[in-house]
Amino acid sequence: MSVFLLILCVALLQQEGGARPEPPGCSSPEAVRVAEETLEQINQDGTHGYVLSFNRLYDVSHSTDTNDGSLYRLTVDVLETKCHITSRKPWKQCEVRDVSDVPVYGECEVSASFDTQVKLQSYSCVLREVSALSVMNTCPDCPTANDMSDPIVMETAKLSLQRFNKESGLGNVFALGNITKASFQWVVAPSYFVEFTIVETVCSKKTEASELSSCLPMDCQFAHRGFCSGSHMSSEDEDEFDFQPLVRKRINSRNAVEVKCEIYEPQAAAVEEQLHARADSKHTGLQLHNHTHLHPHEHEHAVTPGPDATVSKPRGSLGTVVMKPAAPRSAPAASSCPGPRSHDLDIFRVKL
Repeated sequence: MSVFLLILCVALLQQEGGARPEPPGCSSPEAVRVAEETLEQINQDGTHGYVLSFNRLYDVSHSTDTNDGSLYRLTVDVLETKCHITSRKPWKQCEVRDVSDVPVYGECEVSASFDTQVKLQSYSCVLREVSALSVMNTCPDCPTANDMSDPIVMETAKLSLQRFNKESGLGNVFALGNITKASFQWVVAPSYFVEFTIVETVCSKKTEASELSSCLPMDCQFAHRGFCSGSHMSSEDEDEFDFQPLVRKRINSRNAVEVKCEIYEPQAAAVEEQLHARADSKHTGLQLHNHTHLHPHEHEHAVTPGPDATVSKPRGSLGTVVMKPAAPRSAPAASSCPGPRSHDLDIFRVKL
């Protein structure tokens, strides 16, 4: 009898143990879904820098004793894309920076709940540039990062913006916001590349050139913003540190300066357009405001949210994204971790 009871107990224990679900690892479809969706929410919460793309799930832990369903704590490896955060584009629509675009990689420590939907609780992301030596070892002719405090970087941004303001068909002049990335490459002469944000000013395109320096950014929720990439190739006979004559020479050399900008429609304009679309007899067709094009405008009215509007948290309130030097990382604790990479950047000397 005792032998029979012993066998029965062992069988029951094996059955109970087999019924326990395996804790999710980096190959779990649910864990990957949580990682991808929290990254989308991190990008929407961000206030500066670039949209981050999912590279792989490095580690995961999971618990179910919360009121919101499952609680996930993730380590997500990320890569910087070419989309600025101002664009608010989904990361799946953004191109990852490769070895020729001064690549940036890092990881995000994420806390998120999951029931029927994924809800980001908090995050902390640390990013770092791939070193110039690693880039050169893989691609000797590719651009390498330039110090953004270098005066030539500001000069290149100003010249690029000047060309954009001169040639764009937009109604207002734009002012320089922040320089977000800079790089250098020797082609047939020194070439400088910059990326920077711009903001609409109160000055129209008809403003005299002598007055442009006093154009203030538009202090208005309907002000348009943009993101630009510009470049300048200096002549070999120019002294790159002699900026005053350099400005005159470069402005006259149209082919030496290139610029490309994206202008983003302000979110307030879209909100107001929706409110007007729902309006009744208070707004006729002739009274509708149109904020979908650039023009010198004065807005003294406030956008009043409708009764169905939700109050969202201010951007940047859930976490941080910082640049720090590379540091050793501990091995993942979960099974089947880390997961497979989506990109390797063809940089074999760097452990991303």
